[in-house]
Amino acid sequence: MMQRFAAATERFAAMGGYMKKLASIFLLSIFLASGCASLQELSREVIKARESGKEGVAKVYPVTREQAWDIARAVFCWEKTDEVMEHPEENYMITSTGMKMVAFGSVMGVWIEPVDADNTKITVITMRRVKNDIFTKLNEATFFERFEQGVNIVKSGKQLPVVSPVK
Repeated sequence: MMQRFAAATERFAAMGGYMKKLASIFLLSIFLASGCASLQELSREVIKARESGKEGVAKVYPVTREQAWDIARAVFCWEKTDEVMEHPEENYMITSTGMKMVAFGSVMGVWIEPVDADNTKITVITMRRVKNDIFTKLNEATFFERFEQGVNIVKSGKQLPVVSPVK
């Protein structure tokens, strides 16, 4: 009888540890979900920020609109972003990066506007899923660094590679 009681107590204690772990995971996921903005929310915020004209980084490059579009798409491929939603009639594309290890990801909008036949203005706006996430690596600076690589490749007469070139 005592052995059965001991075995039952052991099983109950083991299940209690399991339940504590399960409850902890559940609470952590609720905490993270409440602090993370969805892709649709951030996409709307990025577009609103662009419309307000108060956010974003803009630079002009000596490439045509078509070349700039291809380079931006290549940068997103090199940086392994999620699906790119292209809106060529409105001169912009939006993509995101998902959660990876300790990074929560971000949503990035890129506006591609011709200045003249040979120059194009690129405006980039990034919103992080978690505001104080310091580990998400795709931001305006990263985008422009890679975009300049793409401009140099195109200007040298080469095709943009599918695989990320060395930085």
